[in-house]
Amino acid sequence: MRIFSGIRPTGEIHIGNYLGAIKNWIPLQENNECIFCIVDLHAITTPYSPKELEKNIMKLAIVYLVAGLDPEKCIFFVQSQIKEHTELTWLLNTIAPVGELTRMTQYKEKSKQFKKNINAGLLDYPVLMAADILIYQTDIVPVGKDQQQHVELSRTLARHFNQRFGKTFKMPRVLLPKMGAKIMSLQNPRKKMSKTDDPKGCIELFAKPTEIRKKIMAAVTDPGRKIKYNLIKKPGISNLLTIYSLFSEKSIKELERDFKDQGYEKFKKSLIKLLINSLEPFRRKRKELLSREVYIKEILHKGARKARIIAQSTMQDVRKKMGLI
Repeated sequence: MRIFSGIRPTGEIHIGNYLGAIKNWIPLQENNECIFCIVDLHAITTPYSPKELEKNIMKLAIVYLVAGLDPEKCIFFVQSQIKEHTELTWLLNTIAPVGELTRMTQYKEKSKQFKKNINAGLLDYPVLMAADILIYQTDIVPVGKDQQQHVELSRTLARHFNQRFGKTFKMPRVLLPKMGAKIMSLQNPRKKMSKTDDPKGCIELFAKPTEIRKKIMAAVTDPGRKIKYNLIKKPGISNLLTIYSLFSEKSIKELERDFKDQGYEKFKKSLIKLLINSLEPFRRKRKELLSREVYIKEILHKGARKARIIAQSTMQDVRKKMGLI
């Protein structure tokens, strides 16, 4: 199977990004043809600093390596280094219904969040994502729930293109995590974890032990003291149970038994210890890689060369089918 996914380089990666996406990529690279992208072109649809973007691209490349992506087993690269992504986006724009784009949940949310910066790129974001996916003839797209709608649009555009110009693109399928597709804020368990929306409700992947301790102890729980998973009645403790389960690889049921009648404080202290120990190797590896910029850039350039071969092959077929010389 060919697998594609990517993350925007918009700052420090938090445990929600890791659990909802990157952690699930690691086992996939063992038996599949995996292509993972740093989607910097998506990042510029919202306000940003050019200098910070450059730093964030390198930060995300380090995260990919620290988390366990192996450049010998998968391809990963920077999106803007493959010009075919933007070329295919323009061509797909000619068959993309505007009505579909205005109905995208993310467009609606970002338009409210950035009222002074509602640009065409923000509207076109899902078409660029469709191009990212389709250009590599992707079979499976591992994403969080918030991106599922965009993958469905990719399928719609692939279907429209194939019907109009002849069989060209594969129909990609979504792969959602069995658990943790959406890690919620520690301060508002009804909202997705986001550093932008609420830094206090978010734990960064390279957070110091003191920060982890402070944020978990301050995490919102629910009335009572029972450690029980119930998204409707107990969203706070359910979110913490999900985080605990994913880092410990213990089932929710097992954790409910382990912490039966122990109360929130003991549970939180145990979660703090687990997170500090689990994230320590990430902090250590990151420290090593921070001084190896040339090595990281070479990995990205090699990945881009491999990805470009696939992208160019697809675009050659697309141009021919559309009657472009």
